[in-house]
Amino acid sequence: MIMTIPLQEPVLIFGFAVLIFLLFPILMGKLRVPAIIGPIIAGIIVGPNGLEILARDSTIELLGTVGLLFIMFIAGLELDLDGFKKYRNRSILFGILSFSIPLILGIIVGLWLGLSILSAVLFGTIFSTHTLLGYPAISRLGIAKNKAVTTAVGGTLLTDSLALLFLAVIVGASEDNLTFGFLVYLIIAITLFAVVVLIFTPYLTKWFFKRSNNEGTLEFNFVITILFVAGAISLFVGLEPIIGAFLAGLALNRYIYDHGPLMNRIRFTANALFIPFFLLSVGMLMDLRVLISSPDTLIIILLITIVAIGSKLLASWITSKVYGYSNIESKVIFGLSTTHAAATLAITLVGYQFGLLDQQIINAVIIIILITCILGPYFCEKYGRKLAVAQDKEVLDETLPERILIPLRNPRTMESLMDLGFIIKKAIKTDEPLYPLTVVQKDLKQASNEVTQAERLLGHSVIYASGADVSVKLLTRVDHNIGLGIERAATEERITTIIAGWDGIIEGNKVFGKVIDNFLEHTYQRSLIANIRQPLNTMERVILILPNNVVYKPGFEDSISIIKGMASQLSAKIKALVIRDSLEMYEKASQQVHPNIKIDFHSIDSWNSLFERNLNNVKSTDLVILLSARRGTVAWNPDLEVLPKKLASMNLGNFIVFYPTEMKETDIRGSRGTEIPKELLFKSDYE
Repeated sequence: MIMTIPLQEPVLIFGFAVLIFLLFPILMGKLRVPAIIGPIIAGIIVGPNGLEILARDSTIELLGTVGLLFIMFIAGLELDLDGFKKYRNRSILFGILSFSIPLILGIIVGLWLGLSILSAVLFGTIFSTHTLLGYPAISRLGIAKNKAVTTAVGGTLLTDSLALLFLAVIVGASEDNLTFGFLVYLIIAITLFAVVVLIFTPYLTKWFFKRSNNEGTLEFNFVITILFVAGAISLFVGLEPIIGAFLAGLALNRYIYDHGPLMNRIRFTANALFIPFFLLSVGMLMDLRVLISSPDTLIIILLITIVAIGSKLLASWITSKVYGYSNIESKVIFGLSTTHAAATLAITLVGYQFGLLDQQIINAVIIIILITCILGPYFCEKYGRKLAVAQDKEVLDETLPERILIPLRNPRTMESLMDLGFIIKKAIKTDEPLYPLTVVQKDLKQASNEVTQAERLLGHSVIYASGADVSVKLLTRVDHNIGLGIERAATEERITTIIAGWDGIIEGNKVFGKVIDNFLEHTYQRSLIANIRQPLNTMERVILILPNNVVYKPGFEDSISIIKGMASQLSAKIKALVIRDSLEMYEKASQQVHPNIKIDFHSIDSWNSLFERNLNNVKSTDLVILLSARRGTVAWNPDLEVLPKKLASMNLGNFIVFYPTEMKETDIRGSRGTEIPKELLFKSDYE
């Protein structure tokens, strides 16, 4: 076979590209430059305007377009919906500023360059858009839910939507189709498209995930289908596919949580393959020869660069000043919004096709794409890292590392317990691995076969956790008493959280059964006893039951923080039912706990009222969490011994009994925590 330049053989093209994706990030690391810039520089070198090793053909364009759609899709998936609702006015202000300032300055420069009114408006629209090219760095640093990031990402939807709407109107005007009927059709089509994606897709997703049985490949293919169907429909509506991809991400946001296997598959596929192809395709557009073609070209490029970068800098600065963002947060907003790529290129090429822009403008715009594609990720990487460090300093240092123990016995509940572990791990912000445990109830000398079977179950947990990119440390114990084996493992490994599954079967006068009751009696760690029947990512609401006096427990605020963190990841609302207590204490305590998620508190006059009026209409998409207390501790009362049985007998789809951390130094049977005022003590409803 004779090798031709540029490469024509698909295997050679693909192999050469992935070699670039391997080597250039390493080279960028040596130069202390963000790795994301590597494929862009590589595209300049090997592209049609460089060494001509690769042509920007349909294959590169296809894979690059897929990469761009993944960027917008992941941005929608990771958008903090609660934060967006809370800060939507900030996103709207930033979106308007980020669109209008570049638009106005661009029109002025366009008229100065001698463009017609229509061409000048299109010229200004080019600079009003931006692409979230630096978002992968933000996501990797774990600051995607920061209020400044939420402001920028939310504003991006408004900015790009307005820009692409302007493009549709300008194209219609250039073809003399700018009629009242055309505008009405455009508005109706866009509205219907948004309604279908944002309302119909969640219902379809919830139905699918309930029946997918956690089949990883099937769920991944479903998500990709939603992504590209939304992108395809947006083309028919008259919008760019990036808008459809972003809306698809928003629609699936609450069903794909961080640190889950599905989210990890999406990120891995995008970051390892498709996003690098997009960056490579952007670099291949660049022709360095335009820089030396003429002095006028250099002046135009310099002027356009100042407009493109300066206008976004001004928009981020104004937004930061209005809402009191720090200097670091302001620079992160600038880094996210300064990058011009997909929408900018799309508008430019459409303008060229309709004769509104000339080749000189296209060359200048490509220079801007190159400069901003380097500048934006650099700012996101540099100042995003500083923001991540600043956020970490706000987290209180604990004397013990946060470690999660998950006793496993039933293979059918392994995945649901591991999913809960992923969510708790994110909520308590720990880098420690999960600790799956099996306890073999056998004599030590005769346990060889049982230990082998136990290790097989643990092996499945390793595979499942690796799909979520979560490390694990496997534990096996041999003990005649399973509860004692769990207690020993928790002590030896310095565990702070225990997650155990319960099938709802009641044994005699036990609360849960001999095993769970045993380790609850002899441990102080926070413990979650879970009965999960539906995938957690289909939960829409958390119903939190707060027994009388539980606010006085030493681990109350810690528990509320974790529950808020769980709801945040599931994008679920929290409805709290307070049993015979003043709401003021609970509301005040909740307001002091991060994350800043609103809890809707309701006062309930009795346990009977709770079951007859409040829990009789629980849906399969509700997660019921009872904040309980161990026997002999602050806030314990006889009702708490009965509640798990009643919740199980009601056949609730998903519920967790949450036992907060107790004081380690005090005897487990003794009274622990803040003393309850005598006037607040009460008798059980069941006495």
